[in-house]
Amino acid sequence: MKTGQIVIDGLARLGELAPAGFAIALHVRFQTPSYMFESYPPSWLETYAREGFLLQDPTVHWAMQHAGTKRWSELGAFDDAGVLARARAHGLVHGITHAIHDGTALSIGGLARPDREFTAHETREVCEILQRLHDVTHRRETLGTDVSAILREMAVVMTQRTD
Repeated sequence: MKTGQIVIDGLARLGELAPAGFAIALHVRFQTPSYMFESYPPSWLETYAREGFLLQDPTVHWAMQHAGTKRWSELGAFDDAGVLARARAHGLVHGITHAIHDGTALSIGGLARPDREFTAHETREVCEILQRLHDVTHRRETLGTDVSAILREMAVVMTQRTD
C-alpha cells in the first residue's frame, strides 16, 4: 500500500475514534513537524494559535518529555494557563496524547472526544495507527495533491514541511 493511502486510511480511522478532532505532528524537528494533520474545530485552532497555547499546553509539554499515552484528565494539575478548560469550551472534553520517541524523531498525537474517555481498546488502536503513520512518513516524501484533496474532503488540514 502506498504512503498516501496509509495516511488517508489512518486519519479516517482516527477521525472515527476522535469525533471532537485531533492534531497529529509527525517527525518534529526544531519545533516543526514534517507533517501536521489537524481536524479540531476551526474555532479551537484559531483560539489556540491566537493565544499562543502551544507553549503553554500541558499535553504538548508532557509529550515532549515522555513516550507513551496520557489522558488529558491526568494533566489538569499541570495546566496553569487553563488550556484544557478552554479546549473543553470548544467540544474537546475528553482526550489523550500519545508521544513516540524513537531516538531520531518525535511524533505526537492529541485526540479528543466530546462524550466520554477513550476506552483501553480505542487507546491501543490510536497508538497502533500513530505508530504506523510515524513509520510510513519517515522519508518525508510529498504526499501529493490527490492526498491533499482527499484530506480536505475529510476536513483535515495538512501542513507539510518541504525543506
